[in-house]
Amino acid sequence: QVQLVESGGGLVQPGGSLTLSCAASGSNLSFYAMAWYRQAPGKQRELVASIIMKGGNTDYVDSVKGRFTISRDNAKDTVYLRMNNLKPEDTAVYYCHGNFGGLRIGGHYDYWGQGTPVTVSS
Repeated sequence: QVQLVESGGGLVQPGGSLTLSCAASGSNLSFYAMAWYRQAPGKQRELVASIIMKGGNTDYVDSVKGRFTISRDNAKDTVYLRMNNLKPEDTAVYYCHGNFGGLRIGGHYDYWGQGTPVTVSS
């Protein structure tokens, strides 16, 4: 079955950096696009960054522009989120997401990872 597994979350001080990883497996096809979402307690899940796997086009929510970088390694079916200059407001559970450009593959149109928590605190 198609699955996404995140890693790299943890505790970091304000101004610090973390890199999250998301490895995809179980699909005969590569994702068309992948993304990172985050959800803080009591808040709606929001899209943080996205990337088109083939061409590498990226997009970011305004609050992380210039600080976060999403990248991919197509050979490893893995996406990364490099987070620099972290702020307490970045504290959330970060979720990996993938889709097949509107196609239903493996019984679903999209897939979610379990999430990895990021806490930014002194």
